[in-house]
Amino acid sequence: MTDSPVFYAENSDPAMHRAIQSARHNFKYFWREVVWDNRRIVPAMEMYAAKIEFTENIGGEEVSEHMWATDLFFDGTTLYGTLVNDPERLTQLHSGDNIAVPLSRLSDWLFVYDGIPHGGFTIQALRAQMNKAERQEHDAAWGINFGDPGQIRLVQGQEAQPENLIEHPMCRSGIQMLAEHLAQEDTNEIDAIGEDGQTMLQRETIAGNGLAVKLLLERGADAALKDAAGNSAADYAQIMQWEHILPLFGLPAARAN
Repeated sequence: MTDSPVFYAENSDPAMHRAIQSARHNFKYFWREVVWDNRRIVPAMEMYAAKIEFTENIGGEEVSEHMWATDLFFDGTTLYGTLVNDPERLTQLHSGDNIAVPLSRLSDWLFVYDGIPHGGFTIQALRAQMNKAERQEHDAAWGINFGDPGQIRLVQGQEAQPENLIEHPMCRSGIQMLAEHLAQEDTNEIDAIGEDGQTMLQRETIAGNGLAVKLLLERGADAALKDAAGNSAADYAQIMQWEHILPLFGLPAARAN
C-alpha cells in the first residue's frame, strides 16, 4: 500500500461525497470483521486499513488530505492507528505516526479476504470514472482486483450467507463456548474492566456481536456501567446502530438513513 501510486478525485464530487458517507455508515461491519480476525490464532485477512481525512492550515489555506492507516483499534468513539502514507502537502504527519481521530474523519475502509476486496467505497467511486485500461492500471498498482465498480461487499461471504450481515459466523459458532466459559466464571467478574478500559459487554456491543450481548445480559452484565468516555453498553448500541442489538437494551430500532 505504501508504494502504490496516489490517484486523486475532487472531494466536492457528489459521487465521492456519497462514497465517504457510505463508508462511515457501514464502518461497523468493517470493525466487526477486524475484531474477529484479531481473535483468530492465524489471521485470515490479507490486509485491512482505514482512510482518514486530515487537515492543516498552511499559509492561511485549509489543506485536506486523505491517508491510509492500519494497526487499528476502535473504542466506539475514537479510531486509533498507524499511518502508512506520507502526505503530499501536510507538514505535521508522516508515515509511521500514531493517530487518534473521531469517526467523523473516516473517509473509507478496506479489507481483503481470500483475494476479495470489501469496502473501498471511494476507490470504487474513483474507478467508476475510469475506462477499462485505467482501472487495470489502478488495480495493478494496488495488487488487488477490485472488480465491478458498482459492487461493494461489506462482510465475508455475504452473497452465499446474507445472514453474515446480521451476525458474524464466528460468533454463531462460538456462542456455546462463551456460554460455558461464563458459566464457570465468578459472576462478580462479568463486569471486569479490560486493559482497553471497557467491559466485555461494551466491547461486544461495539463489535455487533448480538448473541454474545444477549448472553452477557442474561448473565447479569451491567448495561448502564460507563467507561472513561462516559458511555455505557446501551450508549454504544445507539452509537453503532446495530439493528439486532438495540432491542436487547430496550431501545427503538435503528434510525432510517
